Amino acid sequence: MNLANKLTLLRVVLMPIFLVVLYLVDDPINKYIGVAIFVIASLTDLLDGYIARSRNLITDFGKFMDPLADKLLVVAALIYMLDKNLIAGWVLVVIVSREFIVSGIRLVAASKGKVLAASIWGKIKTAVTMVMITIVLLELPFTFMNTVDWILIMTATGFTILSGIDYIIKNYSIFKGSM
Repeated sequence: MNLANKLTLLRVVLMPIFLVVLYLVDDPINKYIGVAIFVIASLTDLLDGYIARSRNLITDFGKFMDPLADKLLVVAALIYMLDKNLIAGWVLVVIVSREFIVSGIRLVAASKGKVLAASIWGKIKTAVTMVMITIVLLELPFTFMNTVDWILIMTATGFTILSGIDYIIKNYSIFKGSM
């Protein structure tokens, strides 16, 4: 197993640790430790992709597991945020629905021997969503933060919708002959 794939697996391992720390004790220190774990896990996404591309370590495992690790981390964070009333339920539904749709398209492509790479819109969506989750989880006590949080949540949701539409349009051809 190469370094890039190990970093992807680290992200998967950090996800439950992140949640346990957040739920362990309702203490501001745990919140900051949890957010730090989330940021470290998020940064492994950048690092594993960079290492895989720069060292020519791209594998089918990485192409499959990297987006899955992202989804696990993001969905875990969003469910926590919903539980703590930091986001609306419809935001979670939109983001998770896009992830299921993209995963379904990837499964159909894989059944036809194709591995679909993430588009630039998907990468932007992931980055914006990770930043949004980090900022919203911090629950900064400034009065303007409700507005900042709302803007970040709407921006992440907008990129989620845009990247989902882009993914469907670009990969619609894999369904030809299947319908």
